[in-house]
Amino acid sequence: MYMDCKIVVIEDEPLIRRELKTLLENAMYQVTAVEEFQGLADRVLAEQPELVLLDVNLPQQNGFDLCMQLRQQTQVPIIFLTSRTDSMDELNGMLKGGDDYVTKPYQAPILLARIAAVLKRTRGARRETAVYSHRGVALDISRCCISRNGESEELTKNEMKILHRLYRQPGEYVSRLELIEYLWENQVYIDDNTLSVHVARIREKLRSLGVEEFVETKRGIGYRI
Repeated sequence: MYMDCKIVVIEDEPLIRRELKTLLENAMYQVTAVEEFQGLADRVLAEQPELVLLDVNLPQQNGFDLCMQLRQQTQVPIIFLTSRTDSMDELNGMLKGGDDYVTKPYQAPILLARIAAVLKRTRGARRETAVYSHRGVALDISRCCISRNGESEELTKNEMKILHRLYRQPGEYVSRLELIEYLWENQVYIDDNTLSVHVARIREKLRSLGVEEFVETKRGIGYRI
C-alpha cells in the first residue's frame, strides 16, 4: 500500500544498516541510509522522507534529542529501532515525539508491519500538515510559519503562498508575473511593487532567524530559493 515511499534510516552499526536497507528496498521502499552523523537534523529535513527509522545510541548525539530537534520543524513519523529494552526508554521515546518503538533484535515481518501501520495512521494527517525544507529552513503550511533551529516566524497568507511556490521548485527561478498571477488571480490589476513589499517582509523574517540571501532576485527573471 505504501510502496515507493521514502524512508531515512539512521543506524550507526554498518551491518544492521545494510540489513535494514536491503529489507526495506525489497519491500519496495525508497531508502536513504545515513552514514555520516554530523548535522543529522538538516540531513533528514533535506531528504524530505515520509518516515524515519532512528537508533537511540548514535555517535554524535542521542536519538531522543534528535527526535526532539526534528519535531521542532517537522511531523514526519519517527520509529525508534534500538537495543535499549527498558520500559522507561520506550516511554521516553514516545514522550520525545516518537510514533513507535521497536527493540532489537527485530523480526523483519513485524518491523515491516509496524512501519506500514505508522504510515497508515499518519499519512492522512501529513497531507494536511505539509512541511517543506530547504537549506535548513522549514516551511510549515498548516501553521503558516517558517522555522530554523527551533525558532519560528509567522507568515501572512500571501507570504506563505510566495514561499510555497518557491519551495516547490528550489533552485529554479519563478517569474514575478507568475507569482503575481498565483497570488492575485481574481483581481484585475495589482501594483507590481506589492510583490516586492511581500518579498522584502519575507527576507526580514528570514533575517530574524539568522538566514541571509535565502530568496535570490535576478533582474528581469524573478525569484528563487
